[in-house]
Amino acid sequence: MPKNLLHRFLLPELNRFFLLRVLALILATVLIFTQVLLPLRIEGQSMEPTYTNGFNFCWRGRYLFASPQRGDVVVIRFAGHRVLLLKRIVALAGDTVAFAHGVLLVNGRPVNEPYVRFRADWNLEPRTVEPGKVYVVGDNRGVPMNRHHFGQVEQQRIVGGLLW
Repeated sequence: MPKNLLHRFLLPELNRFFLLRVLALILATVLIFTQVLLPLRIEGQSMEPTYTNGFNFCWRGRYLFASPQRGDVVVIRFAGHRVLLLKRIVALAGDTVAFAHGVLLVNGRPVNEPYVRFRADWNLEPRTVEPGKVYVVGDNRGVPMNRHHFGQVEQQRIVGGLLW
């Protein structure tokens, strides 16, 4: 009997119920991996050492019932639907952001950032985050500012958060 079950599992009868199951599986897979969990290939050094080159998923449901918070690592739509950036939110709308000798200042106070290992001598004049936007920057601050994409981003451009 177990041999018969194994045979039926590995070589099922090709009938319309089997084809319906295969079609449902394909449809569910496409929906999940295009609308709910977006596969991401992380490339670059912007978020090191927190995230290095590798593979992860963007969980699009992360901000359905909650707003992004300071410290969240988010996936941002940079250009079109295929170019996405991975960044950390360091300030919310209404906050004042600045860098002084590599230290992040939010509302005039230094921020404890244990995830930042190396700090270059970043200096940036204070600026206030506009309504409907967040301020994002990568964790790898050991390289010059001109090699980073950072700054204010509209909240609508946040696609979601990382799965792990």
